[in-house]
Amino acid sequence: MGKHAIRQATPADLPSVMQVMEAAKGIMRQSGNLHQWVDGYPSEEVIMADIQNGHGFVAEENGRIVAYFAFIPSPEPTYNKIYGGKWLDNQQPYHVVHRIASYPDVHGIFKEIMDFCFSHTKNIRIDTHRDNTIMQHNILKHGFTYCGIIYLASGDERLAYQKTKL
Repeated sequence: MGKHAIRQATPADLPSVMQVMEAAKGIMRQSGNLHQWVDGYPSEEVIMADIQNGHGFVAEENGRIVAYFAFIPSPEPTYNKIYGGKWLDNQQPYHVVHRIASYPDVHGIFKEIMDFCFSHTKNIRIDTHRDNTIMQHNILKHGFTYCGIIYLASGDERLAYQKTKL
């Protein structure tokens, strides 16, 4: 395990999680990603739904929440159709990792999150915005394969990736 303790999020964590979200948006804007996580997304309602469904997780450092992610079992409806490619595996159940966010000074957290997730499943899908070069770099660096383009319910395009240990 890494240096951060990962645990299921609780409703009491919501204010701390929203602070992490705001910090992550700052990183996105500074790196030229201007169109992801706009108009109040992810909202408190979205995060609270993750938490109430048992899918919200936080990473702590010395008792302080420094990162958040959602880890959600399949199916993900927006992944039913993929364009310009195909999933590595389209048979086995999978988990999706959404809404990864951390403070700018937290390093190695993507790897720790993936290690945690792969300790619970052997098949993960993830997507990100075309302008989110930081996340694309992390996704590819950690062994995911680019599979194609998916569209969110809003119609927004996302680059989709999968990694399996099946």
